[in-house]
Amino acid sequence: MNKPLSVGVIEGFFGRPWDWSARQSGIDFLRDYGYHFYIYAPKADPFLRRRWREPMPAETMRQLSELSSLCRKQNIALGIGLTPFEIYLNYDADARMALRSKVLQLNEISANVLCILFDDMRGDVDELPTLQVKVISDVCSWSNAKQFIVCPTYYSYDSRLAREFGSPPKQYLQDLGRMLDLKIDVFWTGENIISDGYSARHIAEVAEQIRRKPFIWDNHISNDSRIRTNHLFVDPASNAWELPAEGVAGLAINTMNQAHLSRIALSGYKQLLEDQSEQVRLSNVCRPLAGASFAERLVADRDLFQLKGLEQIDAHTRERLLRLYETMKTNPYAQEVSAWLRGEYVFDPQCLTD
Repeated sequence: MNKPLSVGVIEGFFGRPWDWSARQSGIDFLRDYGYHFYIYAPKADPFLRRRWREPMPAETMRQLSELSSLCRKQNIALGIGLTPFEIYLNYDADARMALRSKVLQLNEISANVLCILFDDMRGDVDELPTLQVKVISDVCSWSNAKQFIVCPTYYSYDSRLAREFGSPPKQYLQDLGRMLDLKIDVFWTGENIISDGYSARHIAEVAEQIRRKPFIWDNHISNDSRIRTNHLFVDPASNAWELPAEGVAGLAINTMNQAHLSRIALSGYKQLLEDQSEQVRLSNVCRPLAGASFAERLVADRDLFQLKGLEQIDAHTRERLLRLYETMKTNPYAQEVSAWLRGEYVFDPQCLTD
């Protein structure tokens, strides 16, 4: 009997992150809808990225520890995403000591999964796989996590990565896969940074290169880029999307900046995963979460939000929509739509994808 596919959520986007109350209530949602993990890796947390050498703030540690306790109660695996930014450019004794201190601090959270992320940084470096594997090996030896997932610097075939971060060393993926412990998973976003689906042929090709099944990091509904900030991708079934579950190690869905609206999309994902031939109706997945009146309103406006986008909605229509959604004062889904219509989700220029 095949082992069930590990499917979960990664908060791994640029821009406005979720708040702690949304993360906490989101754990109940993940449990109820059959998800397996949540990974905390917002790009807005500098202490996991460019300021990784500095200790995590006490308040963040407190919140993450509370979240860890909640995850254990709900049988949801908690993950942390650590990006020791460009550490391999000078992995000397001081850098190694600082990294060890950070990993030991993260151990206090008792997360199940530790993700070691090398995305969004320079990659045209000699011996890059060797340098990265050395960092990874040290982190794994210091961490008390049960599972490790690595994001390579070149995590897709998308040519944008080479344009932004330099050309990768020859045989980068093959060398990384050869040197990396087979127990460690590897993130992959598909043929593109934002992929609409994953063919069995593509997955098999990547698996051969990295010597293991890829762990899919899916950006299909993420909306943190310059163009996609103007859209709400509440319906993942509106475009073709497929995943050959038997060929991948797991699926981490990188969501929208809007925590509650993401749950509508995640509900749609679950139906797609259970039966990719079945038609998923937005109203059916939205109603149990956000209520009948909101579901009716969202279905009517879906094409405006998902296809047309905020910049293409004229001022009169935007004001009309804002009045409608602002009347649902106690509905957190409507509140996120209202904030989006008011332009409160600002694009973070550190995000390089269109």
